[in-house]
Amino acid sequence: MIISKSRKKHKVKHIEPASILFVGFLGLILLGTGLLMIPAATSDRHHLSFIDALFEATSAVCVTGLAVVDTGTTFTLFGQLILLVLIQVGGWGFMTIGILMFIVLGKKIGLQQRLILKESLNAFSLQGVIALVQRVVLITLAVEGIGALILAIRWSQEMSWGRAIYYGIFHSISAFNNAGFGLESDNLSKWVGDPTVNIMITLLFIIGGTGFFVIADIFRKRNIRKFSLHTKIVLVSTILLNVVSTLIIFALEYHNPHTLGELSMGDKWWAAYFQGVVPRTAGFNTLDIGALTLPSKVYMMGLMFIGAAPGSTGGGIKITTFVLILFALWSVLTNKEEINVFRRRILITIMMFIGRVGPLTIGFVLAIRSNKQSKIRYAEEKILIG
Repeated sequence: MIISKSRKKHKVKHIEPASILFVGFLGLILLGTGLLMIPAATSDRHHLSFIDALFEATSAVCVTGLAVVDTGTTFTLFGQLILLVLIQVGGWGFMTIGILMFIVLGKKIGLQQRLILKESLNAFSLQGVIALVQRVVLITLAVEGIGALILAIRWSQEMSWGRAIYYGIFHSISAFNNAGFGLESDNLSKWVGDPTVNIMITLLFIIGGTGFFVIADIFRKRNIRKFSLHTKIVLVSTILLNVVSTLIIFALEYHNPHTLGELSMGDKWWAAYFQGVVPRTAGFNTLDIGALTLPSKVYMMGLMFIGAAPGSTGGGIKITTFVLILFALWSVLTNKEEINVFRRRILITIMMFIGRVGPLTIGFVLAIRSNKQSKIRYAEEKILIG
């Protein structure tokens, strides 16, 4: 009997970059959840419930700053370091870590890895993404290192050097990555009027929130006239929003006895500044958020919705998206066909991730299941909006 053997050709499925990002972030969150459930991660040696560990890990990876337990008292050093690693990886993006390992090991980085990295960093093109990773890592370590040193020197005045150094490192990484996790029960409220803490923490999350493209553009060109349109929009809109938000919070909370009302004039301005610039990107606070007036809370929700810049460690719909929506609205109201910003014409076709992964990626993952078009087309009808 002769048995004929035939080789079956298996089709290798092409996995979209968005799908890999989705699965990668989900896997990172689940890994963090498991590590935070280890008894050694908590001070009382009793593991966190699954739902609490999942919430903490998700908040750290997605750098939102929300917490269901007190970070400083609930977690041991081991647990806090897990959170810190999740925050750093979440801020960078897990693909940045992967590519960095490829670079260190001298491995070849293929087209598929470059495509995923492009999606992870929200880059405009594949060109220069590997060099961008190197700049991202160097910029991050440099800024976080300087921030940690200055904060450690400040906190050494009220705690031991060892604890001050650890506090500096933890809060510097948390701030630069816009995570908002703090080691004190009241976050940063005890330093509400402290210039060093206010300036360093806000500088860290503002730099992190402007995005690596902007930082790299500034270092590379060093001339405001040569900055890209993206950089100009991010910088100008960030400055304007921060100034306006400081003034609004100061005005809304000035007579509130539970927030600014009982503070000295100097502390009022520091608190208004901090609480005005923090909502868009980070989750820190120097005031009791629950004690804020309703108008302040509503305004802060608007800032949270806007968020940080594309390619940054912050979330939101992105500040460039918000600015372009305003310009698009203005062009409609003034009956202009084109949108001109800083003597440049925009085609509004750029779609950025909402948050770290966001609904856009999720929708894209669901949308690529089939390329078939529906055979049924319904009659078109218009509705009024606004």
